[in-house]
Amino acid sequence: MGKDAASLPLADLRKRYLDEGAALPSGLLESLQADPRRGAQDLAKRLATRQRENRAEGQRLRHLLEHERELWSTGYQAIAGVDEAGVAPLAGPVVAAACILPHDFRPRGIDDSKKLDAAQREALEKQIKEAAIAWSLGSAEPAEIDALNPYHASLLAMHRAVVGLSVKPDFLLVDARKVPEVDIPQRGIVHGDALSLTIAAASILAKTARDRKLTEFDSVYPGYGFAQHKGYPTAEHFEALERLGVCPIHRRSYAPVRAALGLLPIQAQLPFTGGKDGKARS
Repeated sequence: MGKDAASLPLADLRKRYLDEGAALPSGLLESLQADPRRGAQDLAKRLATRQRENRAEGQRLRHLLEHERELWSTGYQAIAGVDEAGVAPLAGPVVAAACILPHDFRPRGIDDSKKLDAAQREALEKQIKEAAIAWSLGSAEPAEIDALNPYHASLLAMHRAVVGLSVKPDFLLVDARKVPEVDIPQRGIVHGDALSLTIAAASILAKTARDRKLTEFDSVYPGYGFAQHKGYPTAEHFEALERLGVCPIHRRSYAPVRAALGLLPIQAQLPFTGGKDGKARS
């Protein structure tokens, strides 16, 4: 098979096995390495590099599924990853995502959303949504963040994402914490978005959804630069706060926003006491 493929023009081989990423037939790489033509030698080197990269990516993805494989082996099947985005920004909601993925889902390049650029996140978001058994988003709005505090508001957003799933999971893998008031066994994993494929997928869904929402707010509240900094505390954002003042999506419990309002800093410490309907109660 490899020798037959090697008889094809180099341009066809490059298109099929390098550009399109088709699986290399047995013997093809060896045939190209034995071919004295410069083009064949160059293609062999590039295919060998691709092969090494694919093996390394396969090992990385297997490592990202260690928690999932352990749970699958004990009988859990519908495992949901849960993560949030947007605790640190001065404006906009905290957005959480929950997703249940097929056991054979292995999207190349998936990782903690913070390690990916916008184009990579959006491409993976599409793959995740198309493949997912179920996925859901939940959010906590600025007023809820101010009332509860950022940590408990993020728990509220996660709770809403989990209860919003169309399929009830039988286990939750959560980034660095546990979702309150759900009757589902769960495990909090510190740096889970870098250690679990399922949590990484949820982090991508949460991040892309929140970034899209802040980009929409950019046209509603022009001049703040929300499309660029997504509400995070950047020099551009501080300058806009000083120039324009506070807008309705700013979090009034955050010190820089309070300073723009001429108020002293505060610390809101109300606990999350969400009921099964996901509504916050104090």
